[in-house]
Amino acid sequence: MRQFITISVNAFMELIRQPVFLLLLSASALFSVYLASLPYFGFGDDPKLVKDSVLAVMLLAGLLGAVLCASSSVSREIRSGTALAVLAKPVSRASFLVAKYAGLAAALSVLAYLNVLTSLLASRMAYDAYGSTDWLALGIFCGGMLLAYIAGGFTNYFLRRPFVSDAVLSVVLISTLTFILINFLNKQGKVQSFGDGIDWRMGQAGLLILFALWILAGLALLCSTRLELISTLAICSAVFLLGLISDYLFGEHAKAGSWWASIAYTVLPNWQLLWVANALEEGKNIPWSYVMKAGGYMIAYVGAALAAALCLFHDRELS
Repeated sequence: MRQFITISVNAFMELIRQPVFLLLLSASALFSVYLASLPYFGFGDDPKLVKDSVLAVMLLAGLLGAVLCASSSVSREIRSGTALAVLAKPVSRASFLVAKYAGLAAALSVLAYLNVLTSLLASRMAYDAYGSTDWLALGIFCGGMLLAYIAGGFTNYFLRRPFVSDAVLSVVLISTLTFILINFLNKQGKVQSFGDGIDWRMGQAGLLILFALWILAGLALLCSTRLELISTLAICSAVFLLGLISDYLFGEHAKAGSWWASIAYTVLPNWQLLWVANALEEGKNIPWSYVMKAGGYMIAYVGAALAAALCLFHDRELS
């Protein structure tokens, strides 16, 4: 267990030290808040358009993060010989692979956490044709992001600590504090009750997207045991796109009794089960029972992906 925890923590720290992770974290958060500051002239559906957009940003950022982090965590270590050095110690390949997935899932959880915060904030900042941009919230959040980068530069310059990981932790911490501060203020800067105007259903929708990201992480890790970054990205993107339209491509044929469609419909992850943007319409709710069922689907799919990854990794030549 000690080796498992050590490998997981090291994998997590290695991933958040990647500059691309900091870039994805910051860019997706800022872009989500920016989307909530634009006029859409959507005939009253402007808040719904903002919510759909920020959830899409969260999903696409997670897709890129899962593929890039999985390739960095597994395929690069196999190529550089680091994996061989670790497995030369009393560490089984199964423990090594599952620990790498745990570190990858933790890194994606950090990315999803910040995106959920910004999606909640975007649901408050969104406005229709009769509203206006929440400049106060936008300024506080962007100022907090700038302060986080300054804090990372300060610790790097004066304490000789790694800039990227400190900046990631600073972004997460300061963004949380700015989120709390913003929700105690209205657009005019007056004190209000916490969370007034927030659509808390975005948290449930974000949790379901996190389940999707964990599934993508399992698929990316499966591909990374044999393939390099570009091939992994191509396969995961294809699986992502096919999973979005699996109901149309295979669902009807599977119901009609087609064996090949049933296999394809089972093997491909159905992302529509985890995309509940339509439930964010006025008056609808996302039952927690559905979230729990989706969690069971995620656990089953991740378990199958890791089992397949272990089969491919078991006889992989590491020298």
